[in-house]
Amino acid sequence: MSPAPAPGRLHHLLQIEGLGRELLFQLLDTAESFLPVTQRAVKKVPLLRGKTVVNLFFEPSTRTRMTFELAAERLSADVFSLDVAHSSTKKGETLLDTLRNLEAMQMDLLVVRHPLSGAAAFFAAHAAPHVRVLNAGDGRHAHPTQALLDLFTIRRHRPDLGELRVAILGDVLHSRVARSQIAALRLAGVREIRVGGPRTLLPPALESLGVQVFDCVEQALADVDVIITLRLQQERMQGGHLPSTAEYFRRFGLTEQRLRRASPEAIVMHPGPINRGVEIASEVADGERSVILEQVSNGVAVRMAVMALALGAEPAPAEA
Repeated sequence: MSPAPAPGRLHHLLQIEGLGRELLFQLLDTAESFLPVTQRAVKKVPLLRGKTVVNLFFEPSTRTRMTFELAAERLSADVFSLDVAHSSTKKGETLLDTLRNLEAMQMDLLVVRHPLSGAAAFFAAHAAPHVRVLNAGDGRHAHPTQALLDLFTIRRHRPDLGELRVAILGDVLHSRVARSQIAALRLAGVREIRVGGPRTLLPPALESLGVQVFDCVEQALADVDVIITLRLQQERMQGGHLPSTAEYFRRFGLTEQRLRRASPEAIVMHPGPINRGVEIASEVADGERSVILEQVSNGVAVRMAVMALALGAEPAPAEA
């Protein structure tokens, strides 16, 4: 079993809760130092040369998996992505046996995405002392690196975090992203966090997390500085949550008209994938206030930072 992390140091990253404010901003600052690397001709630094990173994704993914792969490669690590659909897990191999076999191949860092909440924590609890585990999304529980890249993107546009009003709109009930976003925004000291959507898609006791809850999207959007729209996760619904996607868009979709209720400088975000004409109109997703593609680009730098700090390879100040 892995030992407890040293105070103020990143060991595993399983959720935002418990991360600590100082470490949160260290991760954001480190990502800032990596951003120029992702934009130059030779997009590599040697920080993780000789290290082995394994991506173990039990759920489909495009942005998360690709940006984790790119992040590891740009840190000069050896990267392997296991095709779970054609792996021994399909033959009945347990998660623990999968972990032990990967450790026998001398991996150093495991990136896990799994449909069950707690799967990443299971790997972390049973990993060898030298192995680090990063949660790339587990069930409805957490998606910490998505929350970090969202906060990183917000801070690049609005460094005055303590003055911001942020609205998270849509399917919060099924969203691990929303849970991690709320935790990250609170830890960063954001002034006001609002959550808006149909009552059937808002989990109970949200107010206990220090957020304001609205079932009227127009009220949720009034004078906000940041709008985060969430994907409608119909694959996790058991029915009865919505009359139809068309009705959802009519009442809760982010349109140009609704966007006018926000601050004139408000930015629009979405963790992806986007359901155009369901949670967001195309003219908003592609509009001048949208930073959705910037979120994807920033994801590489943020995941580089997480990997580097987890493996104790923080860049020297001269590299920043």
